[in-house]
Order: sequence, then C-alpha cells, then structure tokens
Amino acid sequence: MILCIETSALNCSVALFDGARLVDVIESKDASYTHSEKLHVFIQDILSKNDISSNQLTAVAVSSGPGSYTGLRIGVSAAKGLCYALNVPFISVSTLEALFVRQKNASSHTFFLPMIDARRREVYMQKFDRSGAALSPVEAVVLDEVFFEKCESNSVIFGDGADKFKDIVPPHVVLIEGVFPSASMLGELAYEKFIQNKFEDTAYYEPFYLKDFVAGTPKKSVLD
Repeated sequence: MILCIETSALNCSVALFDGARLVDVIESKDASYTHSEKLHVFIQDILSKNDISSNQLTAVAVSSGPGSYTGLRIGVSAAKGLCYALNVPFISVSTLEALFVRQKNASSHTFFLPMIDARRREVYMQKFDRSGAALSPVEAVVLDEVFFEKCESNSVIFGDGADKFKDIVPPHVVLIEGVFPSASMLGELAYEKFIQNKFEDTAYYEPFYLKDFVAGTPKKSVLD
C-alpha cells in the first residue's frame, strides 16, 4: 500500500493506492483552514476507514510542487515523519506531471498545459505532448492574450491556475475547469517510481518551490 499526500494548493488530500489502483481518497478544498489542522486527521481517517495499519504501508508519496510554500512544507514534513517512523521509502511526484497524467487519461488532446495558481495573473506551468515528453521546463508565467494566441491548436489548459483565464482563452485552446491537484492523481507515477526504486533521501529532500518564499499577512488561510 502506498499513501499519497497532496498539499501543494488549497486542496488538502490523502489517498491510498494498492499498486497503481486507487483504494480511497479523502480531501477537502477549503481556504478557511490550514492543512496542518487537517492532514494528520485525514491520514488517520483513511487508514482506519480501510482497516489498514500504518505498518502495512510500503511507501509514502508526496506531491513535490511547485505550489504553495507553506502547503508543500506541511505535506513533505508529514511524509518524512511517516517514512522515518515506518522505515519505508519516500517518493516525490511532480504536481504538474501528476495533473498531466490525469488529463491525458481523460482526453485526447495533443498538447497539455497543466497550470497551478501562483497568484494574480501568474501560474506555474509546464507543457507536455501526448507521449508524455516535457516540451518546456517548469516555469512561472504571466498569462495574457499573446500567450494564448501562440498556443498550438488542440492544446488544453487545466488546473487551479487555468480557471481564472477563461475570459481570454481563444477558440483553438480548450479550457477544462474544476481540475485541481489531488492525491488521487499521484498513484500511477508513485507506483512507477516504487517498482523502479526511485526514492528520495528522506533526510535531505526539499520540495520544488520554484520561487522564494515571501512572508505576508494571511487572510482566510496561512497558505501562501
């Protein structure tokens, strides 16, 4: 059993996988609380609900970012603690790659642009073709009409960073709304890494922040 943790955005999410098969997921997308209050409760609940002992876990996987600085630290810290306590491998999964795999399995487009909200008109994004080849690095991009006009036909954008641009998306680009990072998307990639023994160094691993942390005054949530 692989426990997957996703805290890179507003969605606090945990999932159990038997190999690459999703067993269960518990998640809540709500900006009025912090992930630190919910994550460990969700982990306990999903194990109890499925009558799984923590000792039955064979690995813990975590969404590695980019995304919220605070959210990523909460998820990675929880995953490290479990891996230390249970002496199981620590696996990291790219948040954007997990979004891509989810959408590739759900649609037949040629080019995929998963996007994570980076505030204002900026997103974290990466471009993939249908084969899974990354056509761009992970980058922070300010989106405007010029960006979308340059997108190839049969491109699809999705993720919690894409929804806010629906007013400027041209006809040759498809926008799929309501897609956000979830632990239920991590299993396929996590299992591939597990069988290939592609594990992280639990002691020294750091999530992929992409941008430096900038302290601010929280409003409804402490997530940046």
